[in-house]
Amino acid sequence: MAASWLSGVVFAAYIVAFFGGTVIGGNAYRWNEALPGLYDPSSRLSTGAIGAHFAAGSILVLLGPVQLIGRLRQSIPRLHRWLGRIYVVSAAAAGVGGLAFIVWHGTIGGTLMDIGFGLYGVLMVLSATMSYLHARSRRYHSHRAWAIRLFALTIGSWLYRIEYDAWFLLSRLFSEMAEFSGLFDGMMVFFFYIPNLIVAEFVIRTSQHNRTASADLSASAMFVAASAFIVFVTWMFAANTWGPKIASGLTL
Repeated sequence: MAASWLSGVVFAAYIVAFFGGTVIGGNAYRWNEALPGLYDPSSRLSTGAIGAHFAAGSILVLLGPVQLIGRLRQSIPRLHRWLGRIYVVSAAAAGVGGLAFIVWHGTIGGTLMDIGFGLYGVLMVLSATMSYLHARSRRYHSHRAWAIRLFALTIGSWLYRIEYDAWFLLSRLFSEMAEFSGLFDGMMVFFFYIPNLIVAEFVIRTSQHNRTASADLSASAMFVAASAFIVFVTWMFAANTWGPKIASGLTL
């Protein structure tokens, strides 16, 4: 959780400083440095939609891990509820903003990416809605399940960049992987969130009563390996991409 949250803080700082900073400085066209086609002065609706998506996304990566802290939920339930409201609204805004951008502008990857990202947005809005409705109705078991699904989805945007950076690193290390293939890009439009949902369903359906010592040990080893991977790739990204763009967004 600590590794993910710290990585999310750096990622959120990148979103706020670069995308927000360039807008304040009157250089919003620089969004296209991150991904071509993000900023289109002829389409204010699509640009505003993706801007809302980014702003809401920065809130999600910061609040998500906090909402998972059991002791916080138990000791300060009022804080959990208010942060949960902000989290749900942000998730809905991120999903709707992304869907609006796809409808008005389309993604850089074409039809397949439109479908993959569109499904991601629909699932995020659905999970946010169901999580809120179950909480309001005091169906806390169902609320917890949908909240876990929502968290699994909201970290997808961050994981998408983490996983792509790992691919960039491998491309530099191995010459035969220097060029991206259509197959990899096609897989990535679904891979950044569908495996998350599979893990989430496993967590939801696995109770404390049927856990074994060997399962706990295996899970611990997996989390240690995942944490090491996240820390390493975050450091690579912060040093080569996020860090320089944070500085340029704040100074230019």
